[in-house]
Amino acid sequence: MNQLQYETSPYLLQHKNNPVNWYAWNDEALKKAQKEQKMILVSLGYSACHWCHVMEHESFEDEEVAKVMNQYFVAIKVDREERPDIDQIYMNAAQMTSGQGGWPLNVVCLPDGKPIYGATYFPKERWLQFLYHFQNLFETDKEKMIAQSKKIKKGIQLVDT
Repeated sequence: MNQLQYETSPYLLQHKNNPVNWYAWNDEALKKAQKEQKMILVSLGYSACHWCHVMEHESFEDEEVAKVMNQYFVAIKVDREERPDIDQIYMNAAQMTSGQGGWPLNVVCLPDGKPIYGATYFPKERWLQFLYHFQNLFETDKEKMIAQSKKIKKGIQLVDT
């Protein structure tokens, strides 16, 4: 069930009727991912973001996309204006892994929240390919994903020093 109906952020409330089972950034979502051993998909944006609205309409309102996201991921929606701390961490990860940054910012993470790969806007078909790619990798080569998360952590530490 989509949990954003209980939030106060205008950006999060824009997504409260999506068929995606969105969570806000909180302990419940993180614990759910660890308990169910599902990857986390963190999607960050803000109310006035044009491409955030486009991606919502093309993908997050789509039943087919929602089914894939709900089955394989714990989906977390973050308002970058309310949580710039989280935005900065995942923006650094996206810039390291894809060489791009911006919003919407979509980051695939291990069940413990460690980022694997981040990117910005995708049209629906590319978004589905993206989701299936990481789900397949998670099922077939989890060690590669763990190694990637360690590289990202090391890179972020170097940037922060």
